[in-house]
Amino acid sequence: MGARGIYVEVRIAAPLDTVWSLTQDPEQHVRWDVRFSRIVPTEPTGTGATRFTYTRRLPLRTVAGDGVSIGDTSGREGSRTSALRFATSDPLSPIRSGRGYWRYVPAGDGVCFVTGYDYVPGWGRLLDRVARPALGWATAWSFDRLRIWAERGEPPERWPLRSVLWLWRPERPRAGRCRRAPARGRRRDDHLRDAPATLVSLPAPRSAP
Repeated sequence: MGARGIYVEVRIAAPLDTVWSLTQDPEQHVRWDVRFSRIVPTEPTGTGATRFTYTRRLPLRTVAGDGVSIGDTSGREGSRTSALRFATSDPLSPIRSGRGYWRYVPAGDGVCFVTGYDYVPGWGRLLDRVARPALGWATAWSFDRLRIWAERGEPPERWPLRSVLWLWRPERPRAGRCRRAPARGRRRDDHLRDAPATLVSLPAPRSAP
């Protein structure tokens, strides 16, 4: 992990508490994030973090893994963060293990919602040239789907993944509405340099290699 991290940023015109709730509640999270089908908290770590399991249903298989995350609401000027580590032993997963963060920054009448993450490829570096851009796109599309839910109150189920093809619906979620690199930064970079300090202290997931 290093110079090929994934970065996505979206501006959401909604209260911070609303965005926090829709992203921190596992049942709400899986409704807008196309990368997950189910997230189940399992146990606290004793240091404020929480372990969880996750699944992603694919046409012929369900990929499962586990992780650990921690939220922090004590940032400067009202900002908040959430850090996580995740891993799977499933050979069909494009991700073997990874780590990342969400950052919530109050911005005018809304929130600047940011993620930075990186991972060890599960399919090798050659196939990761295809998988990594697809995961970056899926993250950005999901972030815009979240924005629509938070701003307009439209449930994510109104915009299934196939709505990507609904070209006659300009109000549909679009990955292109999200920033894919920091201001004056590069898309391909080490986006964990700006990770919250809580990421360093997280224990490894149980499935970590």
